[in-house]
Amino acid sequence: MRSPRCRAHLPLVLPPDFKKAFEMKNFRKYRYLLLLPMFVAAMCSSSCKKWLDVRPQDGLIKQDYWQTKEQLDAAVMGCYGSLLAGSTIPLSKYLFIWGELRGDMVAARFEPDTEEGEAALGVQLRDELSMIRSDIAATNTFTNWEAVYKTINYCNTVIKFAPDVLQTDKTLTQQQLNAYLAEVRGLRGLMYFYLLRVFKEVPLKLDPTATDKDITALAKSTEAQVYAQVISDLKYAAENALPVYQTIAEDKGRVNQYTAYAALADAYLWMDDYANCIAACNKVIQSNKYFIFPAGTYQDDWYRNVFFNGNSVEGIFEFQFDAQKQNPFYNMFNSEFMARDWVVQGGLYGIDLVNNTKDIRGNGTSMSEATGSILKYLGKTNTTSDTHWFVYRYADVLLMKAEALAWLQPGNVANGTEAVAIVNQLRTNRSALNVVMDKVIEQPDPSLSDKVAAFVFDERGRELAFEGKRWFDILRNAKRNNYANEKMLLDIVSASAPPSKQQTVINKYKDHRSHYLPIYYYELQTNKSLVQNSFYN
Repeated sequence: MRSPRCRAHLPLVLPPDFKKAFEMKNFRKYRYLLLLPMFVAAMCSSSCKKWLDVRPQDGLIKQDYWQTKEQLDAAVMGCYGSLLAGSTIPLSKYLFIWGELRGDMVAARFEPDTEEGEAALGVQLRDELSMIRSDIAATNTFTNWEAVYKTINYCNTVIKFAPDVLQTDKTLTQQQLNAYLAEVRGLRGLMYFYLLRVFKEVPLKLDPTATDKDITALAKSTEAQVYAQVISDLKYAAENALPVYQTIAEDKGRVNQYTAYAALADAYLWMDDYANCIAACNKVIQSNKYFIFPAGTYQDDWYRNVFFNGNSVEGIFEFQFDAQKQNPFYNMFNSEFMARDWVVQGGLYGIDLVNNTKDIRGNGTSMSEATGSILKYLGKTNTTSDTHWFVYRYADVLLMKAEALAWLQPGNVANGTEAVAIVNQLRTNRSALNVVMDKVIEQPDPSLSDKVAAFVFDERGRELAFEGKRWFDILRNAKRNNYANEKMLLDIVSASAPPSKQQTVINKYKDHRSHYLPIYYYELQTNKSLVQNSFYN
């Protein structure tokens, strides 16, 4: 995987007083004080035209580096730093685009009326428009998985060398080592889980690319093989990670036991393993660490706590952007993306013109009805844009449990009733309206699993709008039971296409291989063991 540009290796410069750095209580401060030089060096290391060219700086891989617990801690923090950076495009932007653009809630702000206008757009804007239109080629910028494999490689590096520290630093215990390994294995499992949902089959690399001799032309592993590794990594994290960290920022920004259980629940849901999904959800629920804001919470209070400030009681795992490392969202949502008309016009949350009541998740929180702007990540200026990226929130876990209950024993009334109750409690807490676009939101028959699942799906749309979940929800619900709900997916993708291309898009998506992205052309050129996803040959 190529580096953005070829440069000589940079020296690894770390603060001389590790102990002082790591006694700092503010996670945001010490993370950058200690890790940014290391991470910048790692990002700038190069070995051009090599597959998976994601080597950390040599200082991270030489034996004389892995000597102390503080150095190990620094390396683990470097893995988290990679989440905020990515490659030439921030990882969080990839995650938004992969999870939203092929869905039905996001439109382009810049869609031109003519071919000449489209040709005048920059490459990234054209590629974003192609994603929205489901006209995706292997040259599309957003088929590049480099940013994800960078994080995977940092994690692989820690996993390989961290055990060496036990021999040189007697203050490091086996339990502490296991906890560090749990964090990076949790991150690695999460990254491979994203790749599975986007590409289906990907190379499974578990050793670090540390030197030229480590660069191997790997073929794709099967979907089942990658899922097995995801489950293995996340189970290890759930069993060995700390349940809580000393600061709120660490607790929401690092992998703890319940981050791992949330990701496990998600993976099990995709695998149709509903019993294990529910069990993982229950681990999070029964921890009593996370809560939904109560009914009657003012919209401004909810928005400020959950999104504007972040790290709320509803947050489980969030990318910790801050003043030193800002997010890409201000520019993304002011100049690139907006909410679709049907969302803005009340089709998602409803509009109560009589009593002026509203779903606190709707206008003014998720988006603006007046401008179509996506607001969840805004609220600040382009120079203070530090809203987090939300990987898992507590409501997500509750709704995953409800979806799993719907299908655990199809037709089981008790399970269906519990699933509906979970959704209704969340709706009560959010002041959700019962009439949307003159249509009453009816309570589903708990004995009809498909109706209960549709009820959950609709609520996930309202709760998790623009959080990188929508396309994944559509695909998971469509493909269940051998694509029994294919029509739902076809209706959504055709509505997003220009009228002249709707039938073409429908025909394309009837081929289920098209539901996954092509492998980026550069990977095929530099790794002859890779074979393009068959739909795109």
